[in-house]
Amino acid sequence: MDNSVDDPSTLFDQLGLPSHAVAIKTFVHWRRPLDPKTPLQQASWWTPAQAEFLTQAIEEDSNWAGQIDELDALPQPAPEAS
Repeated sequence: MDNSVDDPSTLFDQLGLPSHAVAIKTFVHWRRPLDPKTPLQQASWWTPAQAEFLTQAIEEDSNWAGQIDELDALPQPAPEAS
């Protein structure tokens, strides 16, 4: 079994996004908080292809669904110190 989808960078690769640790942290920082009523796959920052991939992965409970859930569960970043 291929466990490569366990690494968040593989999800970012699949979405066509920069996938190194700093890029992922930056992505999360600038896109949080997401309105709790908005499903992650419906967030305005996704391209149509990314949103479709996320929607299908969740609906089909694919191997990607766990990583998508983890991305969705990432906490809001702490406010930056002044």
